[in-house]
Amino acid sequence: MLNKKIKIWDDVKTDKAYNDDFDPILETYILSGNKKRAAVLICPGGGYAYTSEREAEPIAMQFNANGYHAFVLNYSVAPRRHPQPILDCSRAMCLIRSNAEEWNVDSFKIAICGFSAGAHLAASLGVHWNKPLLDVSGIHIGMNKPDALILAYPVISMKNYCHIGSRENLLGKNPEINLVEEMSLETQVSRNTPPSFIWHTVEDVAVPVENSLMFASALRKEKIPFELHVYTKGPHGLSLATEETDVAKNGSFPHIAGWVKLSIEWLEEIFTPQSFFSL
Repeated sequence: MLNKKIKIWDDVKTDKAYNDDFDPILETYILSGNKKRAAVLICPGGGYAYTSEREAEPIAMQFNANGYHAFVLNYSVAPRRHPQPILDCSRAMCLIRSNAEEWNVDSFKIAICGFSAGAHLAASLGVHWNKPLLDVSGIHIGMNKPDALILAYPVISMKNYCHIGSRENLLGKNPEINLVEEMSLETQVSRNTPPSFIWHTVEDVAVPVENSLMFASALRKEKIPFELHVYTKGPHGLSLATEETDVAKNGSFPHIAGWVKLSIEWLEEIFTPQSFFSL
């Protein structure tokens, strides 16, 4: 396996707004051999305050075990605000595609998988990949488009059922109304949004399940293929829902842990051209 950490903006001239040594990092988990494989870009959660370790390497290992290359993005968080996280995410997707030959990545089969606020970031790229705000040096519109979204207990709205911490960390305490609308992703879904796999729990009080329901409803209106799993039990932030990622000591949830298998089966379906259908 090729495991290395890459400063994603290292070869792009950018002006640093903060006098510190932080650089967004893309960590690679590239399987050995010359076989072209599908890949998953992973965006850990953390309320746009940090990036959670339990939603990083453990997730990459699961995708590796199922034959996927994996990449974990340590993206910009507070005090850095929008649009820096989505610029980082967009740049990371471009890097994966531009290195597809060297890394044996099938550039037509690159999904993005996010958790909580990281799922908001993943979904943000899914709905905004072709917007002018991403047309900057180091990003090529089109190369930055995910082929599929996997969203785990996602923050979606910056309005109704909002996770206040994520909104304040991303947009500030008093964001302009148009910015709140732009980053309320249930209002931004279009025919250009990729197919999506979404899971959530009814008992999630940190990020209410309505976030996932609203996004799924918006996908349905635009006839975008999606799969939605809503589990009855379980708190926010379960990651793999196993003992390995049970940092909060909430216990493991074997039924919910099946989301990994389900998401991979779903990816196999949507990455097969004849599987696309008209809703």
